[in-house]
Amino acid sequence: MFLTGAEILIKSLLDEGVDTIFGYPGGAVLNIYDELYKYRDKINHILTAHEQGAAHASDGYARATGKVGVCLATSGPGATNLVTGIATAYMDSIPMVAITGNVTKQLLGKDSFQEVDITGITMPITKHNYIVKDVNDLQGIIREAFYIAKEGRPGPVLIDIPKDITAAKAKYEPIIPKEVERKTKHITDKALEEVAALINEAENPFVYAGGGIVASEAFEELKGFVEKINSPIATSLMAISAFPYNHPLYTGMIGMHGTKASNILATKCDLLINLGARFSDRVINNQKNIKNAKVIHIDVDPAEINKNIKVDSFIVGDLKIVLQKLIPLLKEKKNEEWLNQMNELKSLNVRDTSVTGELTPEFLFRKLSELDDGSFVIATEVGQHQMWAAQYFDYKYPRSFISSGGLGTMGFGLGASIGAQIALKNKQVFNIAGDGSFGMNCNELVTAVKNNLPVIIIIVNNNSLGMVRQWQNFFYEARYSSTTLNRSTDFVKLVEAFGGIGFRVYEKEELESALREALEFKGPVVIDYVIHNDKKVFPMVAPGAPINEIISEEDVDN
Repeated sequence: MFLTGAEILIKSLLDEGVDTIFGYPGGAVLNIYDELYKYRDKINHILTAHEQGAAHASDGYARATGKVGVCLATSGPGATNLVTGIATAYMDSIPMVAITGNVTKQLLGKDSFQEVDITGITMPITKHNYIVKDVNDLQGIIREAFYIAKEGRPGPVLIDIPKDITAAKAKYEPIIPKEVERKTKHITDKALEEVAALINEAENPFVYAGGGIVASEAFEELKGFVEKINSPIATSLMAISAFPYNHPLYTGMIGMHGTKASNILATKCDLLINLGARFSDRVINNQKNIKNAKVIHIDVDPAEINKNIKVDSFIVGDLKIVLQKLIPLLKEKKNEEWLNQMNELKSLNVRDTSVTGELTPEFLFRKLSELDDGSFVIATEVGQHQMWAAQYFDYKYPRSFISSGGLGTMGFGLGASIGAQIALKNKQVFNIAGDGSFGMNCNELVTAVKNNLPVIIIIVNNNSLGMVRQWQNFFYEARYSSTTLNRSTDFVKLVEAFGGIGFRVYEKEELESALREALEFKGPVVIDYVIHNDKKVFPMVAPGAPINEIISEEDVDN
């Protein structure tokens, strides 16, 4: 059958199992939106307040489900407004397909109205991108784009479609999507045996798990691996929630704001096992940090091997398959002395348990953890509140923590929480925000209200850009240049103006009732949680310092 490019696009999206698109219309995509109207009973289009919100929502949808998120924008400024969201997904290896319209082919390259070279702009921040010059290629490009977004190390793909391509006709036949096969080509017996030998010889192993565990859905395999070799395990920010928070071998997050246990054990181990992480500069960026340890790196992306840290052995391949093949080759270990050291260090991870006094981040996340019935999903903006959410909430199942790690995108959380809430209708999604981050994209409240989404936004309000202020305090002699906000925004009135409800919390005894009322309300809620602007994230490692050189609250107070 012969269909227009717009019809081919929509039918191809349905072939790929797409049920939700986040977007914003414009002249270059009018033909596409006309078809979306006709297929509105099969594809749920969520109109956001801004294209950046659409990109973050599709990202949140993907992180919450593991499926490919889809966003749609018109040409020119519509396309460029997606860029930050595409870069966010790229840095965190999130599967996304971004679709943009463009001017007609004969107007390309002529500085036409609302023309921009979006494929040139996004080339460094996509796994691949396309500009469709022939309608006969469109169906194949869509199919290939979804495959590329999902295969190997996931990531965003962009398809730019000139307007005349959406009007032209070509033959369309339904095609079953190409199944994504896990990467196994380089998982050789020799590599497995070499890695297994190092693990079996180690007396003090330590596991550092990253976002690759989430991408490969290797949650059970990770647990079985860690338990067999009886190793302490820490997670990067991207792997928060991938391992049970209450497991006796879990030492918490590792890195700049990681726990003392995780950071010190990483420098005392005789074997560091990296599973699906990239040795980020916010975790371990200096070989001297781990000079006494041999290093194993297992990752699906060969480009990550020996990129930041020189390793002694590695395996390139899908983590789920690697761990399935590796576990039978391992000896069961006890490591009693090593685990005693671990437990001594874990005892240093003290939390605030007081129910009186001024509001603290710890109290907020302890109360949230108590109320969690197993349905809570935490999305965050970026800053101090993000680190507190990673440190203090008790995550009960995988994919329940959604946050911008690699790019550190302020304004990410509200859009991402909307995408996650639409994907997870039976879950309760929270957006943990700072007052600075919330101001970036608070316009997406209109999207949450219009779609009657029960997202609960908790603004950890310290009247400042808290993380930057903390660095100014430590490293710039407390010269608080442009980080004290002093804005007069009333967040409760703001959400009410959009059509939601709000609460302000000044005292600890006010928090639980506000949370319970928010959980009962069938729509967006903002809780303005007011804390002192000198609250800091501890522990902390100075940039470039070894991760066992830890700044604690006691060090600062003394």
